[in-house]
Amino acid sequence: MTLSTESQAAIAVVRRNTEQVQGQGDWALFEDLFAQDFLDHTPQPGGTPDRAGALKLYKTLRGAFPDFHADIHWQVADGDLVTTYKTYHGTHTGGPFLGVAPTGKAIAFETVDAMRIKNGQISEHWGVANLYKVLEQLGALPAPTA
Repeated sequence: MTLSTESQAAIAVVRRNTEQVQGQGDWALFEDLFAQDFLDHTPQPGGTPDRAGALKLYKTLRGAFPDFHADIHWQVADGDLVTTYKTYHGTHTGGPFLGVAPTGKAIAFETVDAMRIKNGQISEHWGVANLYKVLEQLGALPAPTA
């Protein structure tokens, strides 16, 4: 199976977002990659479903976890829609996260998201993240019992 040119280009945009914006804090690239009318269909609690909300979330994550980065396990595309399964990693040495003061602890959590790419920019997002696991790893929740 070969991907269409449209799908290949869409995957490249999403990968740049994951690796360079989220993983390196390249905020100038964020400005290039996110459409002005970007819509997040699944914003985090307290966030907004727009471009400003996405940027705030990314900056919050990098602020709390300065070494924040992802391992992309797989990506698939159907035309302009890219779905990605990845594991985020970081060390909680920056600011607070979800009300938890910096702990110095390493975290890892899985996400699945879908992003629509139009005219080379991210225009829509849907996603789920295992933030319960983050709170558990930071010691904010009890560890599961057997």
